[in-house]
Amino acid sequence: MKKFVLALSSILMSMLVLPIQSLMAAENPQVVVSIKPIHSLVSAVMEGVATPTLLVKTGSPHAYTLRPSEARALANADLVVWVGHELESFLEKPLQTVAKNAQKLELSEQLKSSLLATRNSGEWQHEDHEEHKDHDEHHEEGTEEHSGHDEHHEEGIEEHKDHDEHHEEGIEEHSDNDEHHEDGAESHHEHHHGAMDLHLWLDPKIAQKIVIETTNMLVELDPAHALQYQSNAMKLNERLTSLDQQLKQTLKPVKATPYLVFHSAYQYFETAYDLNAIGSVTIDPDRKPGAKGISEIRKKVKDSGARCVFSEPQFQSSLVTTIIEGTGAKTGVLDPLGSEIPEGPEAYFTLINNLANNLVIGLK
Repeated sequence: MKKFVLALSSILMSMLVLPIQSLMAAENPQVVVSIKPIHSLVSAVMEGVATPTLLVKTGSPHAYTLRPSEARALANADLVVWVGHELESFLEKPLQTVAKNAQKLELSEQLKSSLLATRNSGEWQHEDHEEHKDHDEHHEEGTEEHSGHDEHHEEGIEEHKDHDEHHEEGIEEHSDNDEHHEDGAESHHEHHHGAMDLHLWLDPKIAQKIVIETTNMLVELDPAHALQYQSNAMKLNERLTSLDQQLKQTLKPVKATPYLVFHSAYQYFETAYDLNAIGSVTIDPDRKPGAKGISEIRKKVKDSGARCVFSEPQFQSSLVTTIIEGTGAKTGVLDPLGSEIPEGPEAYFTLINNLANNLVIGLK
């Protein structure tokens, strides 16, 4: 009888505890994040409380299409964290309709002072990084931030304007005889690439600011877990500081080595570590350069002594193979989104370390 009473008591306690646990689980904020690098940072801030939902697991966010399950996640979201209209254009309408009740954290809006201007040609000069660096030393909080209103950088863009207009004729066009297609592609390009470069997560110092913005939103949304969010953010900030210091040492031996990337997705990384990227194969990754453009790029690779031309897993690598043929340059792979990396709190650190290691391997 005594055993039966104890067993019954245990069952009753379980019946009481389960609804309480369910209620607590329901109170945890439902957070949706657009791309993997940002999702990783948000996951680290939320660790021990809840796991955010990732939308773009593989591929490019430029041409992404929402699945029904992802639309449902948006409909139930309390908070949506994304970079901005030019990067994740697929989210513009769903955020207004499906996720209309959710709070939105648009990082490009919150971090305007840290943004860099979009490179409007496939060729740029290493000196641009130095000008940013000089400006950043006088920026707020004494950090090496990157301002989208950098006057020196704008002067650099203006100085190369005449050259860029000629260069774009070769690199951007699909065909001299296909004016209709080119007009459509240019319109498509403008839709994806605004005045400011939105690949901001590739600088660990800006990643620290993303952590601060996310933490502030979560504390406001879910004050019951404020201490957990703040504790996680402090630990994450320390790891990002260590990562930044480590990258400076890792990349130091190859700082002066010239190279080309597939498209201009790495400006924040290049500027943060003073790397010698001298151009890109294309401005818009959805647009393949024509024969004239490929010929010009091949000449640039030869004339500059570029050590490596890097492709990306999201886009065709055969184009890079064609470009480097007979130039003496190597080919490597850089991935700004971490398409093959498992999602979660460690993804950001794996992505950035892979980026640095692949650069070193390609440039040595």
